[in-house]
Amino acid sequence: MTTKKIAVVSAGLSTPSSTRQLADRLAADTIAALAEHGVDSEVRVFELRELAHDITNNLLLGFAPPKLEEALEAVASADGLIAVTPIFTTSYSGLFKSFIDVIDPQALTDLPVLLGATGGTPRHSLAIDYAMRPLFTYLHAIPVTTGVFAATSDWGGAEGDGVRSLPDRIFRGAQEFAELVERTDRSQLVNDPFALDRPMGHLLGGLAGE
Repeated sequence: MTTKKIAVVSAGLSTPSSTRQLADRLAADTIAALAEHGVDSEVRVFELRELAHDITNNLLLGFAPPKLEEALEAVASADGLIAVTPIFTTSYSGLFKSFIDVIDPQALTDLPVLLGATGGTPRHSLAIDYAMRPLFTYLHAIPVTTGVFAATSDWGGAEGDGVRSLPDRIFRGAQEFAELVERTDRSQLVNDPFALDRPMGHLLGGLAGE
């Protein structure tokens, strides 16, 4: 069976980052869920803070330097995307949105996406459904039903009244995501080499590293 490619995007700003920690745990449970069905997976993780200058330059100048182009190509060619952002002022971070803005508008079509977010308090969890989910739906991606939010208190392992623990939510989201990734075939999506939505990226990408 073909190996499924999973791209992981983490928009955490600190080191260590709870956003990266959540991304890693979502990826680990996804790998395990796919393995249970005999499906191999290949995971690539991208820390957006390491690409922040490249993202800004792309927005200003219209071309992606090699490291950013590598991340964009990994997302476009993936069988599934795990996207995790901290929540600032009730929505995704500016860095996260800027990365989404430089992705080819057609690259996310029919792409399964597992949404994750981190924040100080559980009340920010609604941002997954009123901010992140509409964004990816607009881009014709397929967000799975369960989004995973991790508040600061979740990392202590406590479980609120009637609320699933963080490991339970991660497991449930990863299971749904893995099932969708397993049955989704994006190989028929045709990339038109003449549809240069990022013309400078294709023409000058080789010069960016010189």
